[in-house]
Amino acid sequence: MSTLTEWAYPLAESLLAEPLPRRWQHCLGVAARARTIALILDQDADLLEAAAVLHDIGYAPDLAKTGFHPLDGARYLREVADADERVTNLVAHHSCSWLEAEARGLRAELVEDFPRESEHLNDALCYCDMNTTPDGTPTNPVDRINEITGRYGPDSLIGKFIRRAEPEILDCTGRVLERVATAKRQPM
Repeated sequence: MSTLTEWAYPLAESLLAEPLPRRWQHCLGVAARARTIALILDQDADLLEAAAVLHDIGYAPDLAKTGFHPLDGARYLREVADADERVTNLVAHHSCSWLEAEARGLRAELVEDFPRESEHLNDALCYCDMNTTPDGTPTNPVDRINEITGRYGPDSLIGKFIRRAEPEILDCTGRVLERVATAKRQPM
């Protein structure tokens, strides 16, 4: 039986590698970060890694319909790729997307179309995304938020969203780090 990651990597690569190579590198980095926290995910490790490599496919030129990449990516996964529902939901809600959806007037669509997964999984995907640079290398959430704000501008919709989301992003990261620390303290 094939795993979700065996399905997800070629799909993400086909959508991102050529038109958006830097975005593809970011997604590979986020997926690599997901593997580093597998010890807190048990049976959901494959699920998280698949969502991590797919989380930004909504930026692909052929998929961008609303301009809100979490929603565009999730709709593609559901309607075209016949993806696992949990992967689709994680992509839809990654990295506090509900706050950006609200700023874009799309929160009702997002919430009605895609139920949120558990806090544990949403935290984990946010942690992975916000600890990975646009080039796919490790970073920390404070530097990542500053990089996003600098790239888009502090007065842009994205700049305002990311600053508004900052406390929740930092809380997600803290919860994941605490889970990892607790898991490492547990006897095998």
